Amino acid sequence: MNWASWAVWGLGATVVLTSILSISQGIKWTRLSIPLMLGTVVSPDRDKAKWLGIFIHVLNGYLFSLIYVGAFQVWGGANWQRGAIIGFFHALFVLTVVIPNLPAIHPRMASQYFVSDDFRQLEPPGFFLLNYGISTPMAVIIAHIIFGIMLGVFYQMP
Repeated sequence: MNWASWAVWGLGATVVLTSILSISQGIKWTRLSIPLMLGTVVSPDRDKAKWLGIFIHVLNGYLFSLIYVGAFQVWGGANWQRGAIIGFFHALFVLTVVIPNLPAIHPRMASQYFVSDDFRQLEPPGFFLLNYGISTPMAVIIAHIIFGIMLGVFYQMP
């Protein structure tokens, strides 16, 4: 494994993914704020939570990029097609398993069983995160595919 290439492009792809999701929220394509969602796990202060959430998401993306790089190693090469495929399935996993089940462990997120109140300040994401807007799944899929493409194009095999 080329650790230097992973260190540079894992971080670069993560920053781009995080930026795409933030831009998607800023242009009202989705109401999803990953930094707020992740940050409120550790802090009830919404402003502080956004900053903490950015760091948590960048760390998560950096760690997930190791899975992509590991797959490239197993497959004997990195290219944009392989990155896009991994990105697509990564997005599906996030949309169908990870975030819809987040209310089970998130202290400040409502669920289908517990409504929003003063303590549970975030609404439940719902299946495919549709509670955050009809375009949310597409934003998540596009961001993860671009993440994978960046890693597939720029990661240099040893």
